[in-house]
Amino acid sequence: MTDKQETTEQRILNAAMQVFSAVGFSGARVDEIAKRAGVNKAMIYYHVGDKEALYAQVLHNAIGHIADAIFQAVEAAQTPEEKLSAYIRSFAGFVENNPLMPPIMLREVASGGTNFPQLVANDFARLIGIIGTILEEGRSKGIFVEATPFIIHMMVVGATVLYRSSAPIRAKYAQRLDSVGILDLNVSDKIVGEISTLILKAVKKTPENN
Repeated sequence: MTDKQETTEQRILNAAMQVFSAVGFSGARVDEIAKRAGVNKAMIYYHVGDKEALYAQVLHNAIGHIADAIFQAVEAAQTPEEKLSAYIRSFAGFVENNPLMPPIMLREVASGGTNFPQLVANDFARLIGIIGTILEEGRSKGIFVEATPFIIHMMVVGATVLYRSSAPIRAKYAQRLDSVGILDLNVSDKIVGEISTLILKAVKKTPENN
């Protein structure tokens, strides 16, 4: 594939992400994606495919990339606690740096995964596999209690995605809700640190839950 072809495909995928984020899969129109990308519909079908293929590729590029980044961050960590913290921080960084993705993810959850591609389900399975390995290592070393990987993953996703998505509401009502208004609008290091501390506290073995 030439550089020009790569540039065209990336432009199409960027435009598709904007549209899917704004109106969801059902509301998205290939005509609008083509307009934003500066190409005709035939170019979209040639480079990527139909709307279903576009949607799958947009999500796969994002989730597959974060799975790679998380795997590398976890591999670089030493202890189970450090690995779980690396997982949380890497996912939170992805959410903060990709603000178009949370609306897409929330729509999929709300719809019961109506348009969720199998390709992306495989990416999520990989993420849960990574966290499962971390939890099992911690359990085998007597550091973590037994915990379901999917539940811990959803704690990470829920805390970061909902926090990022609620920023406009928190900004709007900051003066009325003092306890909410003092929070950072973005998923800052401070916020990620608190999320990480709370999740680690939930899975760490103590005399009480031994």
